[in-house]
Amino acid sequence: MSQEQPKRPQDQGGELQEPIKYGDVFQVSGELAAKPIAPEDAAMMQAAETQVFGQTQKGGPAATMQAAATLNERAGLVGHRDVTDVVAGKEGVAVAETALPGDRIITESVGGQVLGQYIQPTPVMNTAAAGGVMQSAITIGEALEATARTAGNKPVDHSDAAAIQAAECRATGSSLIVPGGLAATAQSAAAFNDGLVGDEGKVKLADVLTGAIAKLPADKAATRDDAEGVIAAELRNDPNLHTHPGGVAASVAAAVRLNEGGPPPGA
Repeated sequence: MSQEQPKRPQDQGGELQEPIKYGDVFQVSGELAAKPIAPEDAAMMQAAETQVFGQTQKGGPAATMQAAATLNERAGLVGHRDVTDVVAGKEGVAVAETALPGDRIITESVGGQVLGQYIQPTPVMNTAAAGGVMQSAITIGEALEATARTAGNKPVDHSDAAAIQAAECRATGSSLIVPGGLAATAQSAAAFNDGLVGDEGKVKLADVLTGAIAKLPADKAATRDDAEGVIAAELRNDPNLHTHPGGVAASVAAAVRLNEGGPPPGA
């Protein structure tokens, strides 16, 4: 997975006039989007990537952050030991792993917002050949629970609510919203969040999707049609026509990739 090349805000005469911010190179929002990428931020992400992968990832978040921080420092807009307060805070820099049958999802985040996500294959015993039971397919409910882990700190917005509704309808086989179910809760959360300024106090995806399997009246294995429907719902309701890295659509698409053993929907 590659990131955008660092942009140069108000680049005049080959020199930066403003520091490159997180919002210039990553799909982030709120306070983090307006923060300059500092050298110590990049160093912490490099250390986190190295701990998980054994090295930094080419074109990954750490490499993108390092390139941006270097440009900011050369322009004299940040100091060599500077660190962004969001990065130095409680949530800081994180590289988390979510294990799924045959794969692991690695999610990189800063301040609770996802910067990038990888899917890496892991060895799986061929239980069928050994006379055992074959691994069952990943369900829509399991994909929603994975979202609670990979993007749980994201405040619920209307694109999330639409994607959750599409996922619930496909899992249950009904177009009716279940009273008190995942879709109804997500819609209420998005409406509630609309009335708040900043992310503090907002309802997060983890609040809605933790224990999703138990909250669904029915569940089914995720298929390509399911993923395409969820992706379309999330895209239609996002003002920038983007899906969120590690979000509902991305998790259902990842489940389909694992179930079918092919490229994810939309690839």
